[in-house]
Amino acid sequence: MSVAGQSPKGLKAIATLEAFKGILSLVVGFALHELGGKEIQHLCEALLQHLHLNPASEIPSVIMHSVNEINDKNLTLVALGSVLYASIRLVEAFGLWRGYAWTEWFALASGAVYLPFEIYAVATEGKLLPVIALVVNLVVVGYMSIVIAQRRKEKRAIS
Repeated sequence: MSVAGQSPKGLKAIATLEAFKGILSLVVGFALHELGGKEIQHLCEALLQHLHLNPASEIPSVIMHSVNEINDKNLTLVALGSVLYASIRLVEAFGLWRGYAWTEWFALASGAVYLPFEIYAVATEGKLLPVIALVVNLVVVGYMSIVIAQRRKEKRAIS
């Protein structure tokens, strides 16, 4: 089912993006869970040494303090959270791929909910990654708004 006047390629592209986010979430969550707290600490220490960062300076010390707080219970919660997040993203991806109207609304809402946080990040940090995230999210929200409006217009024309 596709929306007349709209390319299903747009919905499929967004579905692919959502599927990628879901799979990435699973990989990261399970990788963290499998590594365990001590392994993550060793990896972080090795990374800081490799990057020639002083562990006593501000950012590396904050990172190491956070890593030292990781335990198996926290990692299990992270893994469970990643499974939940991935499930939502993969269901959304499937629905968008198939052109289900409810997933179009879901994609619009789930994209729009992040916009204030992304705008804040761009305004306060001014880094490239938040700018990219904001632009991608604005494209998704804008496209989904057009798809939904078109679907509603077609529905009114039929009835």
